[in-house]
Amino acid sequence: MLPSISPAQQIGLAVLLVAVLLWLAGFGRLLWPARSPHRPEPEPRVAGLAGLAAIPAQRRAEAHPMESVELTKAEEEAFARLVRSIRTLPQR
Repeated sequence: MLPSISPAQQIGLAVLLVAVLLWLAGFGRLLWPARSPHRPEPEPRVAGLAGLAAIPAQRRAEAHPMESVELTKAEEEAFARLVRSIRTLPQR
């Protein structure tokens, strides 16, 4: 192959070249999945959210005890004030 480098370096270069080619192939599939005729478009989980099919459905709050927390009265009032202030923001 190349007389100026050792056989170990030639093997390393070949392995590196194969790794780069595999990485490029995987990266290309990641960037352009719609170009593959073997991958059908996934069905949307909720009507009207066709572009968000990859996002999983939201679980209910009672699904797991770690996903819910009891708020104090002061925290509930602060959250209510926050929601009211967000609702009064000007719409774009």
